[in-house]
Amino acid sequence: MQNEDKPISVKKPKTWAAGRPAVTSSMKQIISTAGLVRGTKALLELNQTDGFDCPSCAWPDPDDHRATTEFCENGAKAVASEATSKIVDERFFRSHSIEQLQAESDYWHDQQGRLTSPMVLREGDTHYQPISWDDTFALIADELNSLSHPDDAAFYTSGRASNEAAFLYQLFVRVFGTNNLPDCSNMCHESSGSGLGASIGIGKGTVSLEDIQTSDTIIVVGQNPGTNHPRMLAALEDCVNQGGKVIAVNPLIEAGLLAFAHPQKISGMFNRATPLTSQYLQVRVNGDMALFRGIAKSLFEREEQAPGTILDHTFIGEHTTQAAEYEAAVEATSWQQIIDDSGIPREEIEKLTDTILDRNQKLITCWAMGVTQQKNAVDTIREIVNVHLLIGAIGRDGAGLCPVRGHSNVQGDRTMGIFEKLPEWFHLSLEKHFRFESPRKHGYDVVEAIHAMHSGDLKVFIALGGNFLQAAPDTDYTAEALRKTNLTCHIATKLNRSHLVTGKTGLILPCLGRSDRDTQASGDQFVTCENSMGVVHKSKGKLTPNSDLMMSEPMIIARMAEATLGDTDTIKWTELGDDYDRIRDHIAAVIPGFEDFNHRVSEPGGFYLPNAPKQRIWSTDTQKANFNPAALSIFNVAPGHLALQTLRSHDQYNTTIYGLDDRYRGIGNNRMIVFLNPDDMKDRGIKPLQPLRITSHFQGELRHADNFKAIPYDMPRGAAAAYFPEANGLVPINSTADISNTPTSKGIEISLEIL
Repeated sequence: MQNEDKPISVKKPKTWAAGRPAVTSSMKQIISTAGLVRGTKALLELNQTDGFDCPSCAWPDPDDHRATTEFCENGAKAVASEATSKIVDERFFRSHSIEQLQAESDYWHDQQGRLTSPMVLREGDTHYQPISWDDTFALIADELNSLSHPDDAAFYTSGRASNEAAFLYQLFVRVFGTNNLPDCSNMCHESSGSGLGASIGIGKGTVSLEDIQTSDTIIVVGQNPGTNHPRMLAALEDCVNQGGKVIAVNPLIEAGLLAFAHPQKISGMFNRATPLTSQYLQVRVNGDMALFRGIAKSLFEREEQAPGTILDHTFIGEHTTQAAEYEAAVEATSWQQIIDDSGIPREEIEKLTDTILDRNQKLITCWAMGVTQQKNAVDTIREIVNVHLLIGAIGRDGAGLCPVRGHSNVQGDRTMGIFEKLPEWFHLSLEKHFRFESPRKHGYDVVEAIHAMHSGDLKVFIALGGNFLQAAPDTDYTAEALRKTNLTCHIATKLNRSHLVTGKTGLILPCLGRSDRDTQASGDQFVTCENSMGVVHKSKGKLTPNSDLMMSEPMIIARMAEATLGDTDTIKWTELGDDYDRIRDHIAAVIPGFEDFNHRVSEPGGFYLPNAPKQRIWSTDTQKANFNPAALSIFNVAPGHLALQTLRSHDQYNTTIYGLDDRYRGIGNNRMIVFLNPDDMKDRGIKPLQPLRITSHFQGELRHADNFKAIPYDMPRGAAAAYFPEANGLVPINSTADISNTPTSKGIEISLEIL
């Protein structure tokens, strides 16, 4: 465990990712946390066809082969964290009061170990106390059944939950009578689903891992794969080695976008890196829509100069709508506005257009939260789609759209029905198979749920995984909201800050992790996940659990449902918890694409779900792909203010903090920092490492965060960046993306004050 009292260290940022330091870091984390024997066993099972799925990111595994070490540095850290031999048991909670635990850091919380038995914090208590599983489920059932209406409860889901747990959870919630199923997608990837659904009829990407490896041009927008999806770097290296080009679009210079030293190759172990990016476009914060509008304008102008040679008129005519309206919107957008809003000179935009056209239009665009967590995120994503539609770069080998998901099964949870606005066909399918009336009233998303708790309209909050408080925007407001409930219940593997901010009663329910052996009445079980490319595959833990009192997520849900609702003619809850094959049989009967689920997922590597746009079939209202003729928009701040984005360090995954270093950006032993453009610092008289107060501004509201140290960094003027969750308190609760309602964590207006 690192010493949090050591002073900060600052070095020059790295110019390449991975290599021997990644191996050293991985093994150090495994040995110090899980132990050599247990940790090595876990790593050798990680992402194998008969092993367990990585509990961190959703990057896909190869279809036809798996390396012995099919993992990255951050995957190793995630496994080390989960496979730790340290435990948080009844003795731990007797020794640590809530007040003491609240004073510790998020890093310290994660380092304490695995939760081992159910615990309860009753009103007025200073310490969590042990509670039996039977009493736990009786308490939950009493609270839920005493509500005046099912809509008085909300049921949150993190992206770690398996398909089986997610399907059972949404079934329980809908039989209970509500659609209050906020999930982590609402905070991260909802904009992709909203934008893609409206444009092409499916809220998922349209490419495979092989497409990435063989594409001619890949544009990586608002994404830092070196930290967030490190195995993606190997696919980008494959693309480059086969003659493809990678274009980076990001305000910050990130090591993982510059070059990659493959740690499983001899050259990589000697830190010899493959250059990845042939063009690096440091857009303004939220300048992405303007950049793609510029590409479109260049394409239209070139088509005018050489009619019939640039745009794919056959594809546009047969497969799209609103092309003329979109062309008019592009024509009405001046080059000066594009340049000003993107921060990119016209010659660089023209160079990118040259690359797209010269590379046979075999184009893939990837994006992540740098795009999705903006006010105009949905329009930005639809603008990306617009460019692809102009050249027919969807539904063709090596070409398409790739929203890179975050947590490992966040996409699968949505496929399983974790959605507050479930489509009608899903309701009808549930009703036909299970013979109950599925509620139609739309439920609360994350932001709506926080408001409902804050106003007293939500009385019970149950979370299937995650660290809701730290992941949420406006953390002080969210904490106040949670404290106003009657019951908060967290199903979790490890202690986190959300467990310390409770309703009148708080519950912690310890569950098995991905790496743990899951043995039920019918024998050892496996679960399934869906990765970013729509592949459903099995995950089977092999490690001995730290405690006999841990319970699997499906069984916790089954016992909760049985206690609250009892069995029905078609649902025998604990029988489903006893044998996950039965859950998968129900999934196969309800959700298209999962036919013969148990057999198909047992095949090595699993199976691909249907993806209509790959066949140029569009499940939109128009039955075609829809251009979006929206006016160009940009996030602007008042004179003297800056545009802040939150981001991860290299020693974390989502809100889980594995360490205090950010190796690629050169930061050691500190997380309370703010990256700034050196000229912006000079203008404000700010010196490196000077402590600052950051104030966010939104509709007359001010939010403050103190003691952030200033770090000069290569980024555009007017931009700033800070780590989450430390900076999440600056994200206004009402500052959300249009349509998707995703918090604008990448577009926060701030001012700075020297302390």
